[in-house]
Amino acid sequence: QVQLVESGGGLVQPGGSLRLSCAASGSIFRANAMGWYRQAPGKQRELVATVTSGDSTYYADSVKGRFTISRDNAKNTVYLQMSSLKPEDTAVYYCNADLLLRFGNSRTYWGQGTQVTVSS
Repeated sequence: QVQLVESGGGLVQPGGSLRLSCAASGSIFRANAMGWYRQAPGKQRELVATVTSGDSTYYADSVKGRFTISRDNAKNTVYLQMSSLKPEDTAVYYCNADLLLRFGNSRTYWGQGTQVTVSS
């Protein structure tokens, strides 16, 4: 079975940093675009950042200059380096990946979510 496993969430003080990781496993031929979404309580899920297979990146305005998305294609892993964290960044963060499966078609997969809490 194909799955995305996230790690790296936790509690951090304002101004601190965290690095989230999301590793895709299974019968994967290639990972296409990968990214991160987040959802705060009572709010809609929002796109945070994406990175293509060619390392082209996109960032939401709210995180530009503070977050960096990257990927390791050999490990089918996407990272989100989060710096200068603010209380407004508190949310459950979900990784997302468009995966081309071996002997199959591409489809979108989601991680289980990891909690990031920014509080003093």
